[in-house]
Amino acid sequence: MKLNHMKGFDPKFADFPDYILKITQEIWEDRGIATLNHYYTENIPMRFPEGVSVGNQRTMNGTLATLAEFPDRELIGEDVIWSGNEDDGFLSSHRLLTMGTHKGDGYFGRATGKRFVIRAIADCAAINNQINDEWLIRDTAGIVLQLGMKPKRFTRNLIEREGGPENCVKPFCPEIDVKGPYQGSGNDNEWGQRMSDILTRIMDKDFAVIRAEYDRAVQTEHPASKTVHSWADTEHLWMGLRASFPNAIFKIEHQIGREDPMLSPRAAVRWSLRGKHDGWGMFGQPTDANIYVMGFTHAEFGPLGLRREWTLFDHVSIWKQIMMQTG
Repeated sequence: MKLNHMKGFDPKFADFPDYILKITQEIWEDRGIATLNHYYTENIPMRFPEGVSVGNQRTMNGTLATLAEFPDRELIGEDVIWSGNEDDGFLSSHRLLTMGTHKGDGYFGRATGKRFVIRAIADCAAINNQINDEWLIRDTAGIVLQLGMKPKRFTRNLIEREGGPENCVKPFCPEIDVKGPYQGSGNDNEWGQRMSDILTRIMDKDFAVIRAEYDRAVQTEHPASKTVHSWADTEHLWMGLRASFPNAIFKIEHQIGREDPMLSPRAAVRWSLRGKHDGWGMFGQPTDANIYVMGFTHAEFGPLGLRREWTLFDHVSIWKQIMMQTG
């Protein structure tokens, strides 16, 4: 994409990934929090596993609170996997490595002085130089663990701090969703389709798909700061999730595949699981609580199959849904 082809966008952005990477740096690391007035639409719906937020003012306030807690916060853009065009709008699935030192009191409790490094993935819709719709997951459990706490206990304290099960902030589910302007479902590139097929087979409990489709030397990155290698440990991570919600309905929400110069073929899939916590798995004893899981998966493919996989969902929001219903 040449400079003059990004219709409606500031000419300082070479292409769409350049736009995403540069505005992220401008907002966070260059402390241009006020630029959110310019880059985010006024009534932008933002969906997190923790809940829903509407409007760029709330986003600015949230950004400010996070920087007060982690003043040296950095966000390193690892990849932007995107689809769309200038006329209909773009969707970028932006994978970040984010790090900082817990120097201020805040959402994660009293300052611990400890440092964290985790991943986040943001799906942002953009048109005419503005982001107007967003879905975002950060590895909250990873932060909690690296700050020296346990996700389950952290969640229990969070519910108390927010006023108990009745009054606490409700985690995201379709009932509290806000309809935004972006209605796309991605593209039909073969690599996005391949990743969706793999995830669908995993969720159909066909775990043989991992040995069939993944490189034996795969590196798999999952929430709660988990990095594993090869087939058995990758199977174990996915089984732990599916076993907790064995009857939950799996759905592909958005799928992108891409081939770009000098990069492996790659995919970005946003998915969901909806149902009951009625099995033993990574969330302990079954409670029959109703659960909604927002999930993101990025993948890179090589000659021997899927060679790197990054998946994010939010342990803390899942524990919160369980505890809000079971006390």
